[in-house]
Amino acid sequence: MNDKTLGHTCSAKVLLTLIVIIGLISGCASSDNANQCGTVSAYLKPDPGKYLYRIVVTHLDGVPVISRPNYVLPVGEHKFTVVELINSPELKVSLSARGTKILTVNVEADQRYHIGAQMFTDKIYVGRNSDFWQPVVFQQESHQCEIDPLP
Repeated sequence: MNDKTLGHTCSAKVLLTLIVIIGLISGCASSDNANQCGTVSAYLKPDPGKYLYRIVVTHLDGVPVISRPNYVLPVGEHKFTVVELINSPELKVSLSARGTKILTVNVEADQRYHIGAQMFTDKIYVGRNSDFWQPVVFQQESHQCEIDPLP
């Protein structure tokens, strides 16, 4: 093999090595996108002066869950089935009218969403009227998120 052929072989090996490294880096970047997450939180006590109250999560994306303070979720749309915990003397609705409602949260990477119940005060709600509240995201903030690896 002459020096010219050896130089081309080495150049080809360097080029192939660079292509493999770039491929690995690209693979890491795309897998990072797949592992991006956000957090939905139900622990923060909302301001009752703004008619915001706590809620309890009963289902996440249609699956029953035990309510907890934080839900670390992959990026995308998630549906929370929630029950309000409104404790206001202004509310005269019977307990049987206090059913569940669905809150859809479009989770973005490295964001925290605080959820709660917004009580409406535009009229007097009595009896079995369930229109006295709606689930809301009442605060959103930056929050570094990391999905726990599976055990």
